[in-house]
Amino acid sequence: MDTKQRILDEALTLFSEKGYANVFVADIAKRVGIKAPSLYKHYKNKQAIFDAIIQEMNRRFLEEAGALQINGANATADAEIYKHISEEQLIKLGNDLFLYFLHDDYTRRFRKMLTIEQFHDEQLAAAYMKQYVDDPLSYQGMLFGLMVAAGVLQTENVEIMTLHFYAPIYMLLTICDREPEREKEALKTLEAHIRQFNKLYARGENTGQDNKKNSRRNTK
Repeated sequence: MDTKQRILDEALTLFSEKGYANVFVADIAKRVGIKAPSLYKHYKNKQAIFDAIIQEMNRRFLEEAGALQINGANATADAEIYKHISEEQLIKLGNDLFLYFLHDDYTRRFRKMLTIEQFHDEQLAAAYMKQYVDDPLSYQGMLFGLMVAAGVLQTENVEIMTLHFYAPIYMLLTICDREPEREKEALKTLEAHIRQFNKLYARGENTGQDNKKNSRRNTK
């Protein structure tokens, strides 16, 4: 690992252990084993280190997405992929992504740091919202919108459908962050969630018109 990467790695560890506000450039340099002036040759300040950590985390995710044969950032490209995968393939992909976010050490430490620091720093609160709320909902909303337009999914409200999909997954992730022993239970719930989502929104049997028919039967 080169010096620039070591700086990011040690800074992320310190941020997750002590909190962003309580870590100074000198602390990071000491942990890396260099002097502060040497660190400034790579990053001009702590904010630059933080920004580089986000870029590195996103790079790692895109690399993982590529290994799973999806784009991960381009909703248009991924919509073409998701149109043609089975429910079982979707469940496997969901499990793989969930386990990546749960166990990738870089991602896990960053999530821990932002979860804690969002209550102490407005900038980090904004970073938390962008990373774990706004960006995922924007990407998935665009993805689902394209799939609705293509007739693969059906809904009257893409925004609500997106919340239905994403919110339980992020809740399961936070549960496992706090109680790792519940991972197996979470994976079972995740599978049931994906199957239920398909039943509610995917065109075909057990969706749309079938639900309306069942509703009419129940009111007779």
